[in-house]
Amino acid sequence: MRKGFDMSKNKRALFLFLLGIGVLIIIFMLNIALGSVNISVSEILGCFFAPENVSRAHRSIIMNIRLPRTLAAIMGGACLSASGVLLQIFFSNPIVEPYILGISSGSTLFLAMVILGGYTFGFASIGAFGMFLGSFLGAMLVMLLVIFAAQKVRSVTTLLIIGLMFGYICSAGTSLLTVLADRDRIAGFTIWTMGSFSGFTWEQVGILYMVAIPFLFLSFIISKPLNTMLLGEKYAQSMGISIRSFRFLMVLISSVLTAIVTAFAGCVSFVGLAVPHIVRTIYKTSDNRVVIPAACIYGGVMAGLCDMAARLVLSPTELPLGAVTSIIGAPVVIYLLTRKKGGSL
Repeated sequence: MRKGFDMSKNKRALFLFLLGIGVLIIIFMLNIALGSVNISVSEILGCFFAPENVSRAHRSIIMNIRLPRTLAAIMGGACLSASGVLLQIFFSNPIVEPYILGISSGSTLFLAMVILGGYTFGFASIGAFGMFLGSFLGAMLVMLLVIFAAQKVRSVTTLLIIGLMFGYICSAGTSLLTVLADRDRIAGFTIWTMGSFSGFTWEQVGILYMVAIPFLFLSFIISKPLNTMLLGEKYAQSMGISIRSFRFLMVLISSVLTAIVTAFAGCVSFVGLAVPHIVRTIYKTSDNRVVIPAACIYGGVMAGLCDMAARLVLSPTELPLGAVTSIIGAPVVIYLLTRKKGGSL
């Protein structure tokens, strides 16, 4: 870690931030412009500033389909990347990703009960929003169990194993429901488990942003104590940090950020693992005052790029987003790691 890292005096970091924002804007525009129907940049801008000059069909495609999906992908990538940074610090392990604690398994189990088992929990029917809300609650239930466990154990390795066990328990329940379900229901459920930002409504985007923005801001606020944690828990404790309370806060923030994305988009793997590595490598720092905002920017870039690739590569067939993120992210991480001296993490 570089102490005293000053953004105002570091032209490289400033350039990389501006580059990331510029690329993010380009990805944003391309996601809206490209598809089965191509839309010009002038029409996209006209949709916001002069909607009467844009055809009703193109305006509907932009406002009801592509814009919500693009906004969701960018924010989803930011959430998973920030969550990945926190968990890698928490476990002192660079290969940890946001889904390691079994949080996504809670979401998956609830949706399996609804989609595969046909449970409505006393309601006449459960709509799409109700399923998303239940998925979020399922993820948060597992998160609360993990947080409770975090208060009882001191070893982060033990907590990691507990999280994996919760994941296995939820996965076992999902597997049982899958075996007993009809084939037609299995198809739709399988697509969800592969991850996708398609089908987002403005209401869902609003909820995603209302939950995500405060917790992303909170993750940045604690970046200085996170830097202290990089030097070890004993050192952090000597600096006046309550280790147990701070561990609780780290798990809470990372879990909420992961849960809100999983509830709406399914399991979007690898973004939270790859982006923190990419950011630390290109910025050449572990200072979380830089890494966390940079991870949000480049996480949005990666998620937006992967979502666009999933839509366009074999159009009109849409590829599983999780597969695309792994195909793009894994080689990048391998390349960056092999460039390091000794190939160390």
